[in-house]
Amino acid sequence: MQSSDGFPPVARADARVLVLGSLPGQKSIAEQQYYAHPQNAFWPIMRDLFGIEGDYHARCEQLSTHRIALWDVLASSVRRGSLDADIRLDTAQANDFRRFFEAHAEIQLLAFNGRKAEDMFRRFVATDSLDNTVAHVRLPSTSPAYAAMPFSGKLSAWREALLPPLAQ
Repeated sequence: MQSSDGFPPVARADARVLVLGSLPGQKSIAEQQYYAHPQNAFWPIMRDLFGIEGDYHARCEQLSTHRIALWDVLASSVRRGSLDADIRLDTAQANDFRRFFEAHAEIQLLAFNGRKAEDMFRRFVATDSLDNTVAHVRLPSTSPAYAAMPFSGKLSAWREALLPPLAQ
């Protein structure tokens, strides 16, 4: 099995919301893009909520303009395939959140893209060193592997979580 390496964050200093995934899947690594799998609902949700469209670079710019940052909990881990269940936790290395929050002091919400991202954050990140005023919310995974909820349900949950902190 080969190590999967994550990406740097997509973020401006004035970001208010940090969306955290677990670790990029094979398609995302191949494309060097967050949420590159064509059936992943992340970018369609961002289109419906904020009108974000275009190529990957344009979408990232528009996301940043809306004060939304993207990153993953893990910087790297060994994983066979793209499923979160295949992440070898004994090889997991978390990203440096202390440094991220120092550089992005306006973050008000950590939005976990699925249960696995939240679980890994709680397991691998020393949350006692982070600002405890930052709210946390687990959102339904946008992964095509999470088919228990239809797109409309995912869109509604993401809307309810993201719009309030961005409206201020």
